[in-house]
Amino acid sequence: MFIRQKTVNIKLFISSAMKPLSLLSLAIFLPNHAYTQSPNKHSTMVVKDALSGILSPKSNPNFNQANFSELSDFSVYRQQSEALPIISQGSYSQISPRVIVSQIQKPQSFNHSILIALQRSPTVTQSIANLSSQNATIDVARASYYPQISGGFSSADLTDQKGYGQVLSLNATQMLYDFGKVKSSVSIEQAKLIASQANVLVDIDKIAYDTAIAIVNIKRYQSITAIAKQQIEGMSHIAEITNLRAKAGISTQADPVQALSNVESAQANLIVQETQLSQYQQKLRTLVGVDARTLDFQIPETIVADSHLYEEPKFNRVPKMMVAQTEVAIARLQKEQTKLSNYPTLSVKGSLSQAVNGKHPSNNEDDGTDSSIMLEATSTFYQGGAVSSRNKAASFAEEAAKAKVSSVYLDVLDELRVIREEIDNKQKLFGILTARKATTIRTRELYQEQYKLGTRSAVDLLNAEQAIHSAAQEIENARYDIYAALIKYLSITGQSFDAYQLKNTSIQGFMVKP
Repeated sequence: MFIRQKTVNIKLFISSAMKPLSLLSLAIFLPNHAYTQSPNKHSTMVVKDALSGILSPKSNPNFNQANFSELSDFSVYRQQSEALPIISQGSYSQISPRVIVSQIQKPQSFNHSILIALQRSPTVTQSIANLSSQNATIDVARASYYPQISGGFSSADLTDQKGYGQVLSLNATQMLYDFGKVKSSVSIEQAKLIASQANVLVDIDKIAYDTAIAIVNIKRYQSITAIAKQQIEGMSHIAEITNLRAKAGISTQADPVQALSNVESAQANLIVQETQLSQYQQKLRTLVGVDARTLDFQIPETIVADSHLYEEPKFNRVPKMMVAQTEVAIARLQKEQTKLSNYPTLSVKGSLSQAVNGKHPSNNEDDGTDSSIMLEATSTFYQGGAVSSRNKAASFAEEAAKAKVSSVYLDVLDELRVIREEIDNKQKLFGILTARKATTIRTRELYQEQYKLGTRSAVDLLNAEQAIHSAAQEIENARYDIYAALIKYLSITGQSFDAYQLKNTSIQGFMVKP
C-alpha cells in the first residue's frame, strides 16, 4: 500500500508540473495488475500502442529497398576533352555461344543461376544486415527529439552523522531548440543509410559478376575440351597411318614415334583444359550450391544488346559511384554538424525525488518530497581547440570524398575504354582466326595427298593437324573473351540489374527498385 501511495504522488506531480510526461508516468508507474484487470483489454493495447508511437521514433519500413532513380539523382561532370572515344560498331553475328544439346537442370537459366547465387550469398546477407543496423541507428539519432527519462535509487546524505534512509528520484529532460543539431545528426544517419543501400548494390553486382563469369568460363572450357578431344582423335588417326606405312616399309620408324609424341601432347592438353573446366565448375557450385557438372544452359544473346556498348554510359547509375557520391553528402553534413556544435541547446528539465524510510536531504522532512522544473541552456565555450580541429577534419573529409568520386569516375572510364578496345580487337581477331582455320583445313587436305605420294613427311601432316585445332581453340577463346568483356562492361557501368532482370526482385528481403 505504501508503494502504491508513492506512485500516486509521483503521477500527481508530473501531471501538474510536467504535463508532457504524464502519459509516460502512467505507463511506468501503474501497477501491472491494472492492465490485467482492465475490463477492456483491446482498449488497453490501443493505449499502449499510442504511447509507443508518441514516445519513440518510428523506423523506416522501406529501408531494405534501393531506388535506382533516387540513388542516381546526381550529375557527373567531365571536361569535353575527356569525351569517350567512338568505336565503330561491328557485327556480332559470329558471337554466339557453342550449342551443346542436353537436358537443362536446375538452375534453369543463366539469369536464374545468378539469382540463386544472390539468394544464398553470405556477402549479400552481411551487407543487408549492415543496412538494417544503420536503419536502427537513424532511430537512435531521432530519439533525441523525445523526452529523456532517467531515475534511480540512492542512499541518504553520508556527510550527515544521522543520515539514514534512501531517496527515490526521477528526472526528465525535453529538448526544446538546438539550432538543428539533432536534425543534422538524423540527416547524417539517413545519408549513411543511403550509402549502405548503395553498398548492397555493389555487393549484389559483384556476386552477379562472379556467377556470370564462372558460367562463361565453363562454356569456354567445355568447348575447348571438346576441341582437345577432337585433336586426340586427329593425332591418333595420323599415328595409325604412320604405323601402317612403317610396317609396310614405306616410311621410317621415326614417323610413328613422332606421331605418338603428338598424341601424348594432345592428351596432356586435354587434362589441362579439363582441369580449368573443373575449377570453374567448382566455383559455380560454391555460388549456386548445385553440382555444376549437371548444369548446361546458354549464355543469353541479349547480353550484347543489354550492354549498350557504343552508347554513352550513365555514370550516376554505377553502384560504386553512388557510394562515392553519398560519402560526399555525408562529409558535407558532418561539416555542417560541426558548425552547429557552437550553438547552445535549450531544454526543459524536471526532477522529482522522494525519501523512503528517512529524511529527505534537501528539506530534512521525514519521507519528504522535493521537485523542480527549469529551463536550461547549455553550450560549449572551449574544448582545447577541439571544435576548430573538428572543422578542419570535416573540411578535409569532404575534399577526400570529392576526390574519391573523381577516382571512381576515372577507374570506370579507364575500364570501359579498355573493354571497348578489347572487344573491337577481338572481333577483328575472330574474323582472322576463322579464315586461318579454313586455310589450315585446306592445307591438311593437301598435305595428306602429298604424304601419300611421299612428297610430305609425317611431321608436316602432324603440324597441319595441330594448326587446325590450335586455330579452333583460339576462336573459342576469342568468342568467350568477348562474352567475358561484355559481362564486365555490364558490371562496371551498372547495367547488370537490368541485364539479369534483378529489379523488382526480392534478394534476401532486399528489393532493387527501378
